[in-house]
Amino acid sequence: MNKDAFWQLIEDCRPTEPDPEAELLAPALTERLTQCPLSLVTGFAEQLSWALCQLDRKEYGSDLSDDAFLYTRAAVVAAGRDVFKSVLQDPAVFKQYATKLIWAESLLYTPDRAYKRITGEEWDRNTRYSYESCSNTEGWAD
Repeated sequence: MNKDAFWQLIEDCRPTEPDPEAELLAPALTERLTQCPLSLVTGFAEQLSWALCQLDRKEYGSDLSDDAFLYTRAAVVAAGRDVFKSVLQDPAVFKQYATKLIWAESLLYTPDRAYKRITGEEWDRNTRYSYESCSNTEGWAD
């Protein structure tokens, strides 16, 4: 799955009503991914980890706990490509999510749930990029 397909899938599954914490988006994505080949599930996981890693920067999360920072980054990704790009251009946009405590933790588990529904097994996954807070060494360099 390439970046365009990743963002299009998020857009296609986004509900029409406000859903800042991805409570409706995550199950819709899981459902859609379970109808795809397993390679698209793993591709989604790779793109998700890449996007979260891009947001793992000191200027966004230096005053948040690791979990709060991760879940807030997930909310930015759940908001879509335009919001994601605007955050990369202006850290103040991220602060709007952080100060309102908008978290989309459920998005993180979407590929794992789809994988389990397809295979019947838990997924011990590793992606190219770690999305854990403070793991992007370039983003936290002085």
